[in-house]
Amino acid sequence: MRRFLLARGNSALADRGFHWLMVLCALSIFGIVVLIATELVKGSHLAWSSFGFDFFFKAFIDPVSKQPNYWDPVNGHFSALPFLYGTMVSSLLGLLMAVPLAIGVAVFLTEMCPDALRGPLAFLTELLAAIPSVIYGLWAVFVLVPLMRQYVNPLLIGTLGWTGIFDDTNPTGLGFFSAGVVLAIMILPIISSLTREVMSAVPHSQREAVLALGATRWEMIRMGVLRNARIGIVGAIILGLGRALGETMAVTMVIGNSTDIQRSLLANGNTMASVIANQYAEASSDLHLSALTEIGLALFMVTIVVNALARVLVWAVTRGAPAQVL
Repeated sequence: MRRFLLARGNSALADRGFHWLMVLCALSIFGIVVLIATELVKGSHLAWSSFGFDFFFKAFIDPVSKQPNYWDPVNGHFSALPFLYGTMVSSLLGLLMAVPLAIGVAVFLTEMCPDALRGPLAFLTELLAAIPSVIYGLWAVFVLVPLMRQYVNPLLIGTLGWTGIFDDTNPTGLGFFSAGVVLAIMILPIISSLTREVMSAVPHSQREAVLALGATRWEMIRMGVLRNARIGIVGAIILGLGRALGETMAVTMVIGNSTDIQRSLLANGNTMASVIANQYAEASSDLHLSALTEIGLALFMVTIVVNALARVLVWAVTRGAPAQVL
């Protein structure tokens, strides 16, 4: 009996120790986020005190050329407006190209794909998410950019150049459009995977009810599945947007890295992530370094908000239910 009580006492002590160890592991995640935010706030204090919220919206007018000057480390003039613009343009282009393809892949894998192909296709789709960003960048530099320069850009200029959105001022093949294509490929597996998850969470009774009313397969998918999963699909799209907003290396290699704001989607630009990657190690002054850190803080906050919103929308459909095995 004494040995039994000692064993129970040791087991209870070990159980409490394991419990608090797991709590510590969970709290460490919050600690890491708080430490990152604290360091970004401290590092950006000089830029905040110098520019305030004008840092994100105001341009400096050059007294000689009378043209807006957004980023001038020599004279200590810094504005994040062109990087906000470049981030939104490239990310939205990526979404416009990735969303239809990702939803089509998800619908095929969930509702129409033969069992023999479902596993391999799902694996190949998710494999795209495991490829390092720099590999996408190298592929874009050696394959995508020449294709854009020789074939795609001339076609866009010839057919849509009158709109002003596609002009011939940049013959290199680099620019927003190339960055958007790379981002579309990179966020496709994220959107497709989450879309499959929320579609799998739709009860089969919904499908059977629509088919029982005489609907075709397409009508069943459109009304019985996609309509019920639409909130979760929006969440998947927003989560893909969060990935696109923070993508660095691949975008840096193909966007052209210009600090100007131009209307053309074929023009060179810059994003918040790419300007940090390009200039942080070579910042010429404390104010320059602080301005880059402030861009990082803004990107950090935007990413947290976007990802949190996406998770809430996905949960609204799945309600925490595990994904079905495909």
